[in-house]
Amino acid sequence: MKFTLSWLKDHLDTQASLDEITYALTDLGLEVEEISNPAARLSDFTIGKVLQAEKHPQADRLKVCKVDTDEGELQIICGAPNAREGITVVVAKPGVYVPGIDTTIGVGKIRGIESYGMMASEREMELSDEHDGIIELPSGEVGDRFVDWLAENDPAKVDPVIEIAITPNRPDALGVRGIARDLAARGIGTLKTHDVTPVPGGFPCPVPVTIEPDTLDGCPLFAGRVIRGVRNGASPQWLQDRLRAIGLRPISALVDITNYFTFDRNRPLHVFDVAKVAGGLRVHRAQGGETLTALDEKSYALSQGMMVISDDNGAESIAGIMGGLDTGVTGDTVDVFLESAFWDHVQIALTGRALKINSDARYRFERGVDPEFTLQGLELATQMILDLCGGEPSEVVSAGSVPDHARAYKLDAARVQSLVGMEIAEAEQRQTLTRLGFRLDGDMAHVPSWRPDVQGEADLVEEVARVASLTRLQGRPLPRVTHGIPRPVMTPGQRRQQAARRTCAALGYNECVSYSFIDRSSAALFGGGDDATMLENPISSEMSHMRPALLPGLLQAAARNQARGFMDLALFEVGPVFHGGEPGAQHDLVTGLLVGRTGPKDVHGAARAVDVFDAKADIEAVLAALGAPARVQIMRNGREWWHPGRHGQICLGPKKVLGVFGELHPRVLAAMDVKGPAMAFTIWPDEVPLPRKSSATRAALTLRDLQAVERDFAFVVDEKVEALTLINAAAGADKQLIENVRVFDEFIGGSLGEGKKSLAVTVRMQPAKETLKEAEIEAVCARIIEKVVKATGGDLRR
Repeated sequence: MKFTLSWLKDHLDTQASLDEITYALTDLGLEVEEISNPAARLSDFTIGKVLQAEKHPQADRLKVCKVDTDEGELQIICGAPNAREGITVVVAKPGVYVPGIDTTIGVGKIRGIESYGMMASEREMELSDEHDGIIELPSGEVGDRFVDWLAENDPAKVDPVIEIAITPNRPDALGVRGIARDLAARGIGTLKTHDVTPVPGGFPCPVPVTIEPDTLDGCPLFAGRVIRGVRNGASPQWLQDRLRAIGLRPISALVDITNYFTFDRNRPLHVFDVAKVAGGLRVHRAQGGETLTALDEKSYALSQGMMVISDDNGAESIAGIMGGLDTGVTGDTVDVFLESAFWDHVQIALTGRALKINSDARYRFERGVDPEFTLQGLELATQMILDLCGGEPSEVVSAGSVPDHARAYKLDAARVQSLVGMEIAEAEQRQTLTRLGFRLDGDMAHVPSWRPDVQGEADLVEEVARVASLTRLQGRPLPRVTHGIPRPVMTPGQRRQQAARRTCAALGYNECVSYSFIDRSSAALFGGGDDATMLENPISSEMSHMRPALLPGLLQAAARNQARGFMDLALFEVGPVFHGGEPGAQHDLVTGLLVGRTGPKDVHGAARAVDVFDAKADIEAVLAALGAPARVQIMRNGREWWHPGRHGQICLGPKKVLGVFGELHPRVLAAMDVKGPAMAFTIWPDEVPLPRKSSATRAALTLRDLQAVERDFAFVVDEKVEALTLINAAAGADKQLIENVRVFDEFIGGSLGEGKKSLAVTVRMQPAKETLKEAEIEAVCARIIEKVVKATGGDLRR
């Protein structure tokens, strides 16, 4: 939206500077995109007077002039044919930039004679294309600024042009008066009162208008009048200057008047040449197949349902978008029908997009114009046509009526202050809304007809806030809920997730953040894929179910990396998984995945394939960071996606599982297209017991000053007995005294016989109160033997 400063001041009585106005516009939400100020580039030009002009001794077309300036008499060489003694000129002294020739003036010699400046033409100053001679001013004092002379004698040439960005919710700002209203509400001047006086008609309108019943929803009101005896010549200079300033080409007085009201009052209008209209004008919907040549001289095929304005000969205008060429006005037009209508914004937008027509009328109607200004705009345009073109108006004819837009919302002054965060007095809030055109009845604010964007109490808050200026907001600390040192913001679960992420990253893993949605087949591999976790409206077939575990996403990431040649991977993810479709049917997991080798190949052969014990070491490190107890049990019976003989569950008891680690089943890897083997671990952080006492500091280090005792045992068991079973049994003999149990030897065959093996373990006993006596040690050893024999069915090896 473009407009000039003088145009704005037709509606706004203000003494504010251009900078103050543009700052206020941006602060009000009407962001200024560009300011074109001719005065800025002409500010250094001054007025001078030629005291003497003599022929250059070395050139027939040059003259040596003595020019009186604010810096005294200067010698200037000039080649203009009208350079002569006694004329008042515009002078560019050395150091002045001349925009028309993109040159900064300096002192130079022309044919051996020095020149100390330049006398400018209009083209050199970008005032016009005139360049046959230098500017001759009819008045002006030597030394005065040329821009000041222009502002007094030809203000259009130095009138700043402002361009603002209009958001879709502010159609009222597509008219200069709407912009002025916002500035007046801010206090940048006062909105001028422009009364609308109906123009009496001198005769009945010879062109009747009608709206078909099925079109009333798209055109609630269609009005107009005939003005006969007009003279459609060139529009006055002031009107042409304004249209050119905003980028429009002046065409004729009638067309320029309709364009003027489009930008001045956000009221698109159209004029028909009455001599070319057959019968009356009818607003209806196209049957489909009609064609119309519009004012842009392009032919458009109308689709069924599009709104058109037709006479007895057929379609003559695309309603609300563009008029037809056949009934357009020309320099020979004598009688015109001036039309003003209100169109439904949705239907105008649909038609405009379908026909790919971008016009100023469409741009405004599809965003919303003031329905109550339909007839007032007709009256104002009628008066301007009479003033500029003459003629005699008929009575106004109309079809339909102004749609009811009345609505009101409660203004809660205290709520406004609470939401905005500023102290805005209730009187100021009411004054702001009143200046914006709202009508206040008690605490109810009635919305003006030109503000279709105001649809609730929240919009009232926004209006008060933007006019008050959000730049007034001052940062204030939130009040403390409790006194003293504030409690931690993060929950224990959040702190555990943070610790898990840091520990995994420190172990060399790369974090992944995958979608919570996976395909059915992948979900089924990990115990999911049922109807309870199926999405009703999935993004794609590959995201049809909520994930039951984090491993599918990590395996898919591994497969993509392997496909690109990255075979050695360490990935982890922390996030929620879902075991149902109801709220709360989810829990958090920490999962890591190891694929490939521990490192690149080297001469020392240090790199090796990852194994179960890598995953075990990593899960133990993460559990330690989460605060899990150091003494745990490792059991089997993991889910089906783990390798049956190469995994373990870390437990605090038969039913308290903290995590699981091991090798993934080859069947799962094949289904996920991952080249294995692959090791992984999963932790349920919510299952890790919280400390009984929370403290910001670490617990004191507990050191034992009593001698530990180690005893070795060798048991002959069946070769299918797992070492873990033996370890758990030995550790359970005395949980307080036994610190750890470690396997140090395995022997199969020999004298043991077929199907037997020998497992040797070291049991470390650490007393806490007093040194163990031999009898106590023997008693513990007996219990260890008893527990192992009972759990494994084996015997102590003699």
